[in-house]
Amino acid sequence: MALSQDDIQFIKAHMGEWLAEQSLGKPSFVYEIELRERMVRVEEALKHQGELMRQGFEQMEKRFEQMERRFEQMERRFDQSDKRFEDLIKRHDHQFMWLIGFITTIAALIIAAGKWL
Repeated sequence: MALSQDDIQFIKAHMGEWLAEQSLGKPSFVYEIELRERMVRVEEALKHQGELMRQGFEQMEKRFEQMERRFEQMERRFDQSDKRFEDLIKRHDHQFMWLIGFITTIAALIIAAGKWL
């Protein structure tokens, strides 16, 4: 079925209108406006995403500071425990030395008593 010249002219006359209805043949200024609107929306979304990331990093920083304070408290407690252990060891070292001296004295007395017998 061949198209007549009148049909071809009709199609040419209405082609732009039909394409515009299908959003395929929009004029360039309409397309440019839509692109700019999309760019603005993308920029706003990126700005919002950046803000969310900044807030997340701030929260992480606060948590790291809290952990640092906890570690400092634990370090102070360990230092206190170390001091207590050092004091305990010093006290027991003194008692241990006294015990060695006592045992040595007893041994010397036993040896001396063995020579007298």
